[in-house]
Amino acid sequence: MTTSMREVPLAGGPVEFRGALELETTEAAVLPLRLPAWTRAQYPDAFMRGVADMPTGVRLAFRTEARLLELDVLTTVWHFDSEPEPMGPGLVDLVVDGEPADRAEVPVGNIVRLSDLQGERRLEPGAPGTVRFAGLGAGVKEVELWLPQQTRTELIALRADAEVVPPAPSGRRRWVHHGSSISHCIEADAPTGTWPAVAAAIAGVDLVNLSQAGNAMLDPYVARTIRDTPADLISVKVGINIVNAASFRRRTFAPAVHGFLDTVRDGHPDTPLLLISPISCPAVEDTPGPGVWTPEGIKATGDRADVARGALTLNVVRDALARIAGERGRHDRNLHYLDGRELFGPGDVDDLPDGLHPNAAGYRRIGKRFADVGLGPQGAFGARRPGGGC
Repeated sequence: MTTSMREVPLAGGPVEFRGALELETTEAAVLPLRLPAWTRAQYPDAFMRGVADMPTGVRLAFRTEARLLELDVLTTVWHFDSEPEPMGPGLVDLVVDGEPADRAEVPVGNIVRLSDLQGERRLEPGAPGTVRFAGLGAGVKEVELWLPQQTRTELIALRADAEVVPPAPSGRRRWVHHGSSISHCIEADAPTGTWPAVAAAIAGVDLVNLSQAGNAMLDPYVARTIRDTPADLISVKVGINIVNAASFRRRTFAPAVHGFLDTVRDGHPDTPLLLISPISCPAVEDTPGPGVWTPEGIKATGDRADVARGALTLNVVRDALARIAGERGRHDRNLHYLDGRELFGPGDVDDLPDGLHPNAAGYRRIGKRFADVGLGPQGAFGARRPGGGC
């Protein structure tokens, strides 16, 4: 450690953890949590725990004159037996006075080896490493360090070569968003490249991203978390994993959506609330799940004839969500609906390399569009009415 560097407390000090709802003290350090620790007892499996620990949208915020910053971290990456290398650990993005300034790759620490998402997990302990940013400009700066969206990242120490004080209040509206992997954005090229981060930066709002890859199943513990989290804007993007897992039928889907929204409304009776349907995914537009992975990408294995008996497709889900928003909108003037195809539609599917998840360019496109049609002055949070009209 450089002799002129000074240690900055990560808990109980000047650093504000934006996008995290709780800090957990681990054996190694501090782990920022996007869902409160109490929710873990209700997770369906270890996979859910793994993605909940990934800090998409989480950043450390502070003010400083420092020109040099060092962050010691212990990462945990996944390595599937079928893949030659572990998942990339990702990046830390440095944002200064609201503008991207630098980025650095985080080191590989622990490796969790597994045969598949539900298989046995074998931990290979690793060592911490350091992310370093040098050459910051002179003067007092508002700094954010965005943690990698795809990697559990325990924070061991933060050092700076000048005093660190709390950040200035942002004065921004707080946007709480929940969705699936398409909002978690593991495939994005950087933590500030996830579509919610892109949209938040353009629109000037403060993001809390509660999305979980492979989940977003209208889980009651997520609804209760949103209910209890301060928010100026709330959005819920739902449907793709429900279809791909064939986890609901038409009869059970609509009541589950109503129940989720009812819980959110218990804590936020008047907060603008946006219900977003799935983006385009050709495999399950008109064919029900379950979806299975093939070398060519996602493939639907359901029977189209089963749709008449209650199976869900993306088009069935979109119709149901639009109807729910329209019905509730008669007595809830702050509930809005957005068809996900306005964010990423049939003309964008060349940017779905696996048939399901957008690539980095696709995510940035979604973010730019949502900044307009969702967060903009005439966007879905404002002028539009339930059902997709204006």
